Amino acid sequence: MTDPIDLPRAEAALEKAWAELKPSLAAGSGELERNNVAYIVASLVPLALDEDDLAQRAIVQLRGNA
Repeated sequence: MTDPIDLPRAEAALEKAWAELKPSLAAGSGELERNNVAYIVASLVPLALDEDDLAQRAIVQLRGNA
């Protein structure tokens, strides 16, 4: 992340993705899964158009790896 806007955009995308993914996770896996989502979001920042796109890309990638 090199652009100053990348961090707030990634944080917003993480929150959006997490809000969608959290209800479908098994109890007790929250912290580990949230960290996984954060890593995925960070890796996709350069590819995304905005935080909505970033959140959706992260969700697709996480569900694809499940």
